[in-house]
Amino acid sequence: MNLNKTVLLEFDESLNNIGNKKLSDGLSAVVHIGNTLWVANDESNSLERLILSDDSGNTIKYGQHVQFQIDDFIQLPLPSKNAKGKIEEIDIEGLDFKDGYLWLIGSHSLKRKMPDEDRPDEKKFEQLARVTSDGNRFLLARIPLEEKEGVHTPAKEIFRNDGKLTAAKLQGNVNGNDLISALIEDDHLKDFFKIPGKDNGFDIEGLAVDEGNRIFIGLRGPVLRGYAIILGLQVETKDDDPFVLKMMALSPDGTTYRKYILDLGGLGIREISIDGNDILILAGPTMDLDGPVTIFRWQNYRKEDKGNFVHKDALQEVMQIPFGKGVDHAEGMTRFSTDNGKATALLLVNDAASAASQHGGQTLKANIFELDQ
Repeated sequence: MNLNKTVLLEFDESLNNIGNKKLSDGLSAVVHIGNTLWVANDESNSLERLILSDDSGNTIKYGQHVQFQIDDFIQLPLPSKNAKGKIEEIDIEGLDFKDGYLWLIGSHSLKRKMPDEDRPDEKKFEQLARVTSDGNRFLLARIPLEEKEGVHTPAKEIFRNDGKLTAAKLQGNVNGNDLISALIEDDHLKDFFKIPGKDNGFDIEGLAVDEGNRIFIGLRGPVLRGYAIILGLQVETKDDDPFVLKMMALSPDGTTYRKYILDLGGLGIREISIDGNDILILAGPTMDLDGPVTIFRWQNYRKEDKGNFVHKDALQEVMQIPFGKGVDHAEGMTRFSTDNGKATALLLVNDAASAASQHGGQTLKANIFELDQ
């Protein structure tokens, strides 16, 4: 159920353009930190910070938009722009905040060219056969945030009383990273790495970070006979390089990841968020469809420490999320208000924002949904 409030995200006009589009045309990830919202557009290589500016009446406004280029803190596999000035996108699909770090993840997916409708059929045939790999998509990274008077600012490294925090990424290159290397021979996933994400290929769209750098990664695809997948891993910094992360062994045989198989009714995972002892899951179609879109609650997720199937009695359907025809596809989710550590409301942002979701050219409407306790 919608709360009786509207959330407006006001972007700086000078920072709102990415190529021929606007950041406010749609967002792929969001995380709520104190009095700020951090958001990302999947066609950019930047993070956007918005500060709470008004919480009176029935409208909540976030503004004072500041943009941070990710390659100011993390060395990307490719330069942020190629020789033609085109953005080499990360395809950011997940954000989370834990223990002073802002975490982010790229889709790690291949992409298929969308045919241009104004081209002749033979050209469209050629375009539809074109599959490419963007090196910057293979990114799992964290950036420390320094807090001052309630506002967080990213930095390469921060010195605190409890130690030094450093920006770091999972080791990799333009062809992949340690996560891909670990999964490439996986019995369930190995056949999907050559398939584009929107064709039910391997495609990351969810990120949640737990205690001890334990990371959960939600896959939009593949969906296997109706079953969705969440991956679990744990990272630490390399002994000889604090700016590089490595995956830790989770069992005596050296396995570095877990697989959790969930029956979400044929839907893939679009975002995940830790909520107390549970994980909230935003689920939607893995293919290029509008809906359905559903939020599930994976209850007591820490009990499933070794992976395998998540039984249906641990999965609770929370609510259905509205969606548009070709527009307003929910992709980012964050806990917006809490009571005793549990979420009482979620804030969702949409990709392909409809005209009704955009206000005045530079302002985007986000959606709040109340959770039953």
